[in-house]
Amino acid sequence: MAERALRGARLGTQSFEDERGVEMAPRQQVEYVCADGHTFTVIMADEAEIPFEWEDPKTGQIGRLADGVKPEGKAEKPIRTHWDMLLERRSVDELEEILTERLELLRGGEIGPPHLHRPAKKSAAKKKSA
Repeated sequence: MAERALRGARLGTQSFEDERGVEMAPRQQVEYVCADGHTFTVIMADEAEIPFEWEDPKTGQIGRLADGVKPEGKAEKPIRTHWDMLLERRSVDELEEILTERLELLRGGEIGPPHLHRPAKKSAAKKKSA
């Protein structure tokens, strides 16, 4: 049985590449301070945009840049609802006119689900009167 065993490296756990001749990207250490005074460092690329806040990988607390200034908040667009977009295309008077037209068509049986416009069954009417 020992003859049939696979020999060699463990699957997926070892890399046979070495770091000779590989030039690493320039990096920097960024220091963050938590609210309780705990500090930690994060290694980032030199050209990376440094965030003002970062979560400490050990404690889970949010740290802020040690020597950073809080960035100004971005002006956010107000959320546009379906009604807002509808009012961009039509006035309230136009919408009321369209609504009354569609209600008349619905009540007249010209539009809408077919089950609303079927004639009542005669046998059901006879049973009720009897």
